[in-house]
Amino acid sequence: MKINEVEQTVGITKKNIRFYEQQGLLNPSRNTNNGYRDYAPEDIAALQQIKLLRKLGIPIEDIKKLQLHYLTLEDCLRRHLIVMERERKNLEEVETFCHRLLAEDANLETLDIGQLLTDMENMEEGGTRFMDIKRKDKRVLKKNALIAATIPIILMLIPMGLITVAAIAEHMPLITLFLLFPLIGIIGTLLALRERLKEIEGGELDEASKY
Repeated sequence: MKINEVEQTVGITKKNIRFYEQQGLLNPSRNTNNGYRDYAPEDIAALQQIKLLRKLGIPIEDIKKLQLHYLTLEDCLRRHLIVMERERKNLEEVETFCHRLLAEDANLETLDIGQLLTDMENMEEGGTRFMDIKRKDKRVLKKNALIAATIPIILMLIPMGLITVAAIAEHMPLITLFLLFPLIGIIGTLLALRERLKEIEGGELDEASKY
């Protein structure tokens, strides 16, 4: 079965199907004639299982452990229930804080922001989680990844250039063999950068659906 047919059958987008493959949750065979992925019935069944678990909010890592039989479904669900209970309590605390602001019958200008932020920090020390405003967006993460990859590539290109110039000037073709090592480093860096950019972009762009 081709990926378009799988998308229609299971109700999972092609982008997310490929994402699950990248995460190691799915390993379809490839048609030897054209190289296209060929999804077998067991792949369809695996995708349906993934869809069910993702709808419940089960993390990707736990699904991997389930597939590898490192984790039983019972243990997985019990752990997930504990996490959801913690999230429920956390949501209740945030909700209570919002009701407190409503009860003060104040507007933004008259709120005691300093005291409220102090109260929030005290609640966070007690385990309450508010929105993480320090979380970087994808553009910042991609920029940092590009910078991190560019620096070692430049450092490897400099000796490559010097070796090439020396080899041409001295007519010593054997020296060019040393170009192989930094070249391998550059290729490895570029491959790592590609995977990092894929990780940042992700296959599950809609965080509300997760399937």
